[in-house]
Parts: sequence; C-alpha cells; structure tokens
Amino acid sequence: MTPTTLDQLIQLLARLPGLGPRSARRAALHLLKKREALMLPLAQAIEAAAHEVKACSECGNLDSLDPCSICRDPRRDPSQLCVVEEVGDLWALERAAAFKGRYHVLGGKLSALDGVGPEQLNIAGLLRRAADQSIKEVILALGATVEGQTTAHYLTDRLANLPITVTRLAHGVPVGGELDYLDDGTLTAALKARRPL
Repeated sequence: MTPTTLDQLIQLLARLPGLGPRSARRAALHLLKKREALMLPLAQAIEAAAHEVKACSECGNLDSLDPCSICRDPRRDPSQLCVVEEVGDLWALERAAAFKGRYHVLGGKLSALDGVGPEQLNIAGLLRRAADQSIKEVILALGATVEGQTTAHYLTDRLANLPITVTRLAHGVPVGGELDYLDDGTLTAALKARRPL
C-alpha cells in the first residue's frame, strides 16, 4: 500500500531534527489549516532554497551568493579568521553579534570512531587562507567535546609554522557543549575571553 500525500508529508516532517511522529502530525495539520498564509509560501521558499542556496567557496557558509554575504562585507576585519565545526556554529556566533571578522567552516570535527580524518574536513582550505598575509589571528571556536579538543590540537600543530596567533574560546563553553545550543551571553563571554594556545 503506497502512502497518501498526507502520510508522506508527515513522514518527511518527522525526519526533521526535533520533530517526531506526533510533532510532525501537528505541524502538518497546522500547515494544512494555514494553506495560503503558510504552507504555499513555505513550499516556495523550500524549492527556492533547494536550487539557490549553496556553500560559500571561501568560508563554507550557506548563502545564495558566492562568496557569501559575510565574506563580501567590507566592514569585516580581514585579519581575524574564526574556525567553526559547522554552519550552525557560525550562525550561533553571528546571532551573538560578538565577532566582526571572517569565518571558516571545517564541515565537522576529527573523529576516529566515525572515520572522520583530516581529509574529510576543509583543513586544506583553512591552511591556505591562514597563510594569507592579511591574517593575524585564527580563533578556534570548536565545541568543548573530546573530538573538538582533538581537532583544536591538530589545527594548532598544523598552524604552528605560520606567523599568526592561534587562540581558542575561553572555558565559558561547557564541556560536552555544542556552540549552536549556547545562549548569546555565554558565546559573547567565551569569545571575548579567548587566549593563545
């Protein structure tokens, strides 16, 4: 028996983070009740995003522009490069409005258990960007997990021969915490209290 259109909508919504089958049913019902005001504009926005949004060739941020709006912003400090694991971490730092430099998205963190080595991450792009003479500081804004610590140590070793300062977020970030789940105040305090490694 093939699923109905409604069943398929519920099943797809249930795949989203934070939504289980019950929440997906409630979301589907809400969308159907607000068909003109919410469902159709949402469908158009999803279709447009699927075709237009891509990873920035400079930093890895998601945007419909390439380079992205952050990389193109002339008000950004080109001497600071903030390294994050994922785009969600970049968005969290932007939400806090505490950092005015540029970003570099690694695309994950080193994890032997998950088979993620340096080749699977955008480390070559980071080394290329960090070697630019305009870069004075690389800030490692990585999660305080074991994998985040391992990635930070690896990057510190790889960046050691460059004439730059390598800093890390202060320990205001809880151990085991992910940047995307922290409040703005914690992120701002951690960024301001960074120190050299």
